Amino acid sequence: MKSVFKGRSFLAEKDFTRDELQYLIDFSLHVKELKQKNIPHRYLEGKNVALLFEKNSTRTRAAFTVAAVDLGAHPEFLGANDIQMGSKESVEDSAKVFGRMFDGIEYRGFSQRIVEDLAKYSGVPVWNGLSDMWHPTQMIADFMTIQENFGSLEGLTIAYCGDGRNNVAQSLLVTSGILGVAIRIIAPKELQPEQQVIELAEQFAQASQAEILITDDVAAVAGADVVYTDVWVSMGEEAKFEERIDLLMPYQVNAELMKKTNNEQAIFLHCLPAFHDTQTKYGAKIAADFGLKEMEVTNDVFHSKQARQFYQAENRLHSIKAIMAVTLGDLFIPKV
Repeated sequence: MKSVFKGRSFLAEKDFTRDELQYLIDFSLHVKELKQKNIPHRYLEGKNVALLFEKNSTRTRAAFTVAAVDLGAHPEFLGANDIQMGSKESVEDSAKVFGRMFDGIEYRGFSQRIVEDLAKYSGVPVWNGLSDMWHPTQMIADFMTIQENFGSLEGLTIAYCGDGRNNVAQSLLVTSGILGVAIRIIAPKELQPEQQVIELAEQFAQASQAEILITDDVAAVAGADVVYTDVWVSMGEEAKFEERIDLLMPYQVNAELMKKTNNEQAIFLHCLPAFHDTQTKYGAKIAADFGLKEMEVTNDVFHSKQARQFYQAENRLHSIKAIMAVTLGDLFIPKV
């Protein structure tokens, strides 16, 4: 009998059913408990996994590395300067080589097409650590954190404030539609999700009964259980800082905006890194250039009792571990 996840790649949330995504969330909570109790869970003993990083990373690289080691696998980091994929060697040829040497491949980079081609040609499970279109491993960690906090996803509402056309916002929109969680993307019209992504989320929402709202009205945070934001300028868009500041200042997550939820139990999420002070080179430069000491979230909200971003960051480890284990390991999961 075939196992549900065995041999599958994890490229985008849309490739999985509601029950499958819920299983991944629940299994992530399970492996987290195993780690907390120091119970071995070496489901990938003797496996070798390639970690391909075109984009720099803190959480994704650390999470995949520790997850692989905890599972008994050997992770091999290959940065943009370590391999010739796309420059001297095609993605197809590189994928065929990697697939003969590694049991699984993680890719974090600029192109969804590349991660899909790696999966198409390598013959091994491929995990999307982030692309220009989607951030699926982040989503399992996010909804795991939300479920961990509230006990269930049922009846909850997420309000995302900020750049609504980046990979995190688009993944949140589609994943919420699949899981039946109400989602509100609150962003200026210029930075709202692509129409094809909205339509995709709406298709899933018809089955799950999730409520979807795309608006430029900040008042839509009212009643939200989760307020989520992300950086205003994604990697590679640094020239757009001034433009984004002008567009997105009304969407800054501050104490006033959190109060507009009218929900004392509401939590704050951020996939990190966050520009909430001037303690980084980026933060100091923004302060010097634009006189702005806080960007997408204020320091008081970031350090408030409502903030859950560091639980969320830790959960990247457990969720990635769960994804790797079920797709590459020999766990028998005949149905979900």
